[in-house]
Amino acid sequence: MRSVTPADIKAQARAAGFDLCGIAATAQPRLSRITDWVAAGRAGDMRYLFDSIDERLDPSRVLPSVRSIISLGVIYNTGAPYSIDAVPPGDRSQQRAAVARYAWGRDYHEVIRARLRALVAWLAEAAGPGLEAFSCVDSGPVQERVFAEAAGLGWIGKNTCVINPDLGSWIFLSEVLTNLDLAPDRPGVDQCGTCTRCLDACPTGAIREPYVVDATRCLSYLTIETRGAVDVSLRAEIRDRIYGCDICQDVCPWNRRAIVSDEPDWQPREGLEFPHLVDLCERSDDEWIRTLKGSAMRRAGLHRLRRSLAYAAASLPAASARRALDALALHRSAQDAGVADAIAWARQRL
Repeated sequence: MRSVTPADIKAQARAAGFDLCGIAATAQPRLSRITDWVAAGRAGDMRYLFDSIDERLDPSRVLPSVRSIISLGVIYNTGAPYSIDAVPPGDRSQQRAAVARYAWGRDYHEVIRARLRALVAWLAEAAGPGLEAFSCVDSGPVQERVFAEAAGLGWIGKNTCVINPDLGSWIFLSEVLTNLDLAPDRPGVDQCGTCTRCLDACPTGAIREPYVVDATRCLSYLTIETRGAVDVSLRAEIRDRIYGCDICQDVCPWNRRAIVSDEPDWQPREGLEFPHLVDLCERSDDEWIRTLKGSAMRRAGLHRLRRSLAYAAASLPAASARRALDALALHRSAQDAGVADAIAWARQRL
């Protein structure tokens, strides 16, 4: 293989559309923390974490010849207001729904995979015969945050998001595992200090302690990953957050100076930037299909979205809540056990 330098790779990563790029060694002590986290039951029903634990502990199980990890980041922050500013908690007069910022635009998996393909194609040409590489976005069996911190992209904050001191934490991460022997960058340095805003703001107490999130209590897990009914004790906390949750990032002081991206792929598509909650409940299947086309929200599916809408409707004023729940009951989704249970629970709350 021909020599390829980290500087060459970083320049090409920028040309391919990545905002951050760093190099990490394959051996990282923090990789082992996932074992205790999973054993403690904090992964909930995310079986893919159990099934891929060996690969997550050892990158050579993903690419046997791996010698370096190229960690990459893309900013997805937009100029739209944060959820805590646009929909004040407890302000029932707003009657709007909050969708996680990362899901407003195009499905980031598709966008970033295309950029990864371009980068790997350049690597293959630059390094020549003998190059081996494996690329992935967050759906791959790689602990991306550990390698991002080791590669100097930022540090893993108390809310477990990677925070860059200049760009904030609104960052999509991805990686290229390669057999190139590259000099690693200096790791990111923790700058959370004594701040506990993310812990204090989490409505369900999912951030059990600094740097430890219990996924089974996180609103992102509850609205996206949970397939059955949400635990009764947590349903009321969903409030207006029908898909994911940004609260712990919204309150982070490092995001008050975060860079804003003008990338068209991340801009809010019609109907997802703090839409009216009742309108979403009344939206037909065909309208939802158009809304979800090419969106990361497809992961939850329409049944789970309407289940979350029913939980959220319980926090509306009575008249609006009845209108929303009556609309949900008319859709075919109401035949799903989880949706039907959510509607019944919300009616009881009235």
